[in-house]
Amino acid sequence: MMKLIELEWKKLERKKVIGEAITYWVILMFLPIFFLKVVFADMPMVRFGESYTAAMDLMLPMQMGLLLFGASLINHVFIEEYKNKTIALSFGYPLSRKRLVVAKVLFIVLGVFFGTLVSFVLSGIATYALNQIMNVIPGTPTVAELMNYAVRMVIHSIVVALASLTPLFCFGIWKRAVIPTVICAIFLAQFPNFLGMMGITLNLDFLYAVLSVLGVVSVLLSVKFVNILGDI
Repeated sequence: MMKLIELEWKKLERKKVIGEAITYWVILMFLPIFFLKVVFADMPMVRFGESYTAAMDLMLPMQMGLLLFGASLINHVFIEEYKNKTIALSFGYPLSRKRLVVAKVLFIVLGVFFGTLVSFVLSGIATYALNQIMNVIPGTPTVAELMNYAVRMVIHSIVVALASLTPLFCFGIWKRAVIPTVICAIFLAQFPNFLGMMGITLNLDFLYAVLSVLGVVSVLLSVKFVNILGDI
């Protein structure tokens, strides 16, 4: 399986994908402090800047933007190969299509997971460093807050990696459509905000769990029906 995953990396347009990842990292590095300093500056009812713990509640949903990175990988790993018909070469290997799909899925999961993990680290460092200049968040982060951030960083990276697979079955393997895949990722990333605008209060941890389950279901359907829907 590791050789198949490594093969996906070798087939990838690496410079393009790494460039995309760096773009997301740079944006998400500065987004929390931007919102605290500019967007929420004149909104006293918004209390994300009260402490580093409160700021984390702002930073976690922002990392859902990496769902777009997952959509990009689905495009590179599945959709482009279908459109270019290069996937026929993979299906010609003496391996089952289901095994190949699992390898591609694991490649996407690992890519999004580590991409989100790096984003969390860079975002945390940038927020702390810029706060020393702008003094938006009072005090310094405690050991407990740093430990909590580290734990949530890992858990949330898993959530983003799994949720990023939600468009895989419908738009990656079945319809093989790039734009709907991206739109689906944007919708999922902004879903908590949509609920807030509609006045619906929902526990975010529960919502993230649901999104993770949707991603897993999408993978299971993809593996189950690839022999039916996977023809060129």
